[in-house]
Amino acid sequence: MFNFSVMITLDPKTLPVPKVHQYLLGAIGPRPIAFASTIDAEGNHNLAPFSFFNVFSANPPILIFSPARAGRSNKTKDTYNNVKVIPEVVINVVNFDMVHQMSLASSPYPAGTSEFTKSGFTALESETIKPMRVAEAPVQFECKVNQVIELGTEGGAGNLVICEVTRIHIREEVLDADGMIDQKKIDLVARMGGNWYCRADENSMFEITKPITTCGIGFDLLPSDILASTVLSRNDLGQLAGIDALPDETDVNEYKLLELSELFVSLEDDANALENALHKRAKSLLSENKLNEAWMTLLAFNNG
Repeated sequence: MFNFSVMITLDPKTLPVPKVHQYLLGAIGPRPIAFASTIDAEGNHNLAPFSFFNVFSANPPILIFSPARAGRSNKTKDTYNNVKVIPEVVINVVNFDMVHQMSLASSPYPAGTSEFTKSGFTALESETIKPMRVAEAPVQFECKVNQVIELGTEGGAGNLVICEVTRIHIREEVLDADGMIDQKKIDLVARMGGNWYCRADENSMFEITKPITTCGIGFDLLPSDILASTVLSRNDLGQLAGIDALPDETDVNEYKLLELSELFVSLEDDANALENALHKRAKSLLSENKLNEAWMTLLAFNNG
């Protein structure tokens, strides 16, 4: 049985804003980074990163980011001020090769200062809007700002900048053979809490097949002996319950003969030890995303 740890319960209205901010950013992550390029009424270019950001629609293509009011001073960001005057923005995607330059651009430079110059980025002209693109970014989205929604007037309040993508620029080197973005090549970074970042490289990524056209059998159809396992975690059980159909008896018997016979022979006189060993083997297979093999390992215990 899973043991839930003791939790504290907090009312955000009773907490100082910096503490709420820390809890939100510490718990909600990794957060993608909108490296936003804007322009003011005098033609000065601004570049700033925001981790309150995501994609919300593909048709039309909509991105939303939030340059929040400063928690202590209640000042609004230059990015917010700019898009209120000239409703255009380039949202540049940040990867590992440019993360330190991006961080430098977040420095509190005076209004009118070019972060392109300060952080050493190369400015590229856009095709549909005035703000410049960051040449070093692996993907650059030119956007028209459809709407800005102010969420409050006090320090820490967000300002949702709703952007419609008008052009997408992608460096060919991050594409795969099918012309799609290769998640291993793009090498994205994301924000965590405090000073922490996260790198989405091959070592940190894993695949889970999405149940788009199939339905998993669910927890309620797991065999009772598997559901009561002392080896498999609830997350392991969730992975097992994601299979759309169990392996048939013939496949289980063949797998048992070819892959598990030595284990069965060595522990034939100790059923508990055998079941425990099979569950450990299944857990290892699940960690390698070998769902069918894990199921056949578990079903072999009571098969034949």
